[in-house]
Amino acid sequence: MRASTTKEKILGGVLIAERLTGKKETLPTLSCILLEVSGKTIVLRATNLEAGVEVVVPGEVDEKGIIAVPAIVLSQTLRSTHGDKVTLSAEDGNLLIESRGTKTVIKGMPHDEFPTLSPPTDGKGENVSREQLLRGLQAVSYAASPSMIRPELGSIYLLVGATGVICVATDSFRLAEKMIGSSERGEEVLLPLRHALELSHVLEHAEGAQVKLTADESQLSVSADGVRFISRIVDGTFPNYKEIVPKIFSTEATVLKSDLSEMLKKARVFSGNDQHIGFHVYPSRKIFSATARSADIGEMSDSLDAALSGEDLDINFHIGYLADCLPTIESDSIILGFSGAGKPLVIRGVSDPSFTYLVMPLNR
Repeated sequence: MRASTTKEKILGGVLIAERLTGKKETLPTLSCILLEVSGKTIVLRATNLEAGVEVVVPGEVDEKGIIAVPAIVLSQTLRSTHGDKVTLSAEDGNLLIESRGTKTVIKGMPHDEFPTLSPPTDGKGENVSREQLLRGLQAVSYAASPSMIRPELGSIYLLVGATGVICVATDSFRLAEKMIGSSERGEEVLLPLRHALELSHVLEHAEGAQVKLTADESQLSVSADGVRFISRIVDGTFPNYKEIVPKIFSTEATVLKSDLSEMLKKARVFSGNDQHIGFHVYPSRKIFSATARSADIGEMSDSLDAALSGEDLDINFHIGYLADCLPTIESDSIILGFSGAGKPLVIRGVSDPSFTYLVMPLNR
C-alpha cells in the first residue's frame, strides 16, 4: 500500500472518523481507523458498532492496500506534521507516514477484525440541504433527554419525506420542532441523541450543498460529498406530539428576543439554585413583567415592552427551559402563546414559522 495526499484533506477526514471510534476493550479494533487505498482514493472508516462513518479522501495511489491503526495516534501524528503533502505506506503491518523529511511509524492492528459497514443503497433516499439539516438537528437536540431509560425521549424524531424533513425532540418537560421544507409524510426514524450530535459534527465538516438521507427499519444513512454516516435507529414509538401543542391561546405576548434573553440572564443570577422565574402578563394593564428571587442573593422584578392580548396570567417556568430555544429562533421578535395557568407555553418566531417550542410550567 502506498498513496499520497494533502495534509489538510487526510487530517480533515481523520478528525471526522475519530469521533466515531469505539472504546470496547474486548474489541480493540474499534479504537482504530481503517484505511483502504484503491483507485484514486484513500477511504477512512470508523465505527463503534452503533454508528459508523466512511470518508473518501482523494489522493495519488501507487499501490492499493488496507491497514487499521489507532485513531488517536493517527490524528495526533497528522496534527504535528508540518508538510503540506503526506505519503502513507504499509511496511510489515505498520503504517509509515512521511512528510517533508519526517518519518513516523504507527503500529498496525489486524484489519480483518474490523466490522463491516453496510454498503450504500442506490436510487433510494431523499435529498435535502446539508446546512438546513444541520440547523434542524441543532434546533432540537437540546430538548431530548440525555438518558436512554426511555429511548424514544433520548432520541431525535426525524420524518424524512420527499419534500423535506421534520426534526423533533422532547424530554417530556419541553418539546422542540424544526421543519425543513414541508414534509407531512415519509419514513419515521428515531435517531439516538448521541448519534444525532455526531451527525451534526459530520455535517459541519462535510462539503457539498446537498445530503442524501436513506432510512429503513434498522438504520439511517446520510451521504454527503465524500462522507457517509450510518447509525442504528431506535425501535420505538415517538409521542404523538401534535396532540399536546395548543392550537388556541388565552394570552399572547410579542417581545423582542434580545430583550427576553437579557431578562433571563439577569433572572439566572437572582433565582439561585431553583432557577425559577415568574411571568406576570396583564394585557388589561399593558404589563409584562418577570420576577425571580433567592433567599441568599436577593430578588428582581423587571418589565418588558410587549404587545399583549388576552387574559391576565401569573405563571412560573424553569429559566433554562426558556433560554435554551432562543438561539435557534431566526427572528428578532418572538410570540409567547400562553394557554392558561398550569398549561404549556408555546414559543415561535414572528418571521420563523418553521420552528415551534413548547415548555411546561412549574407547579407552585
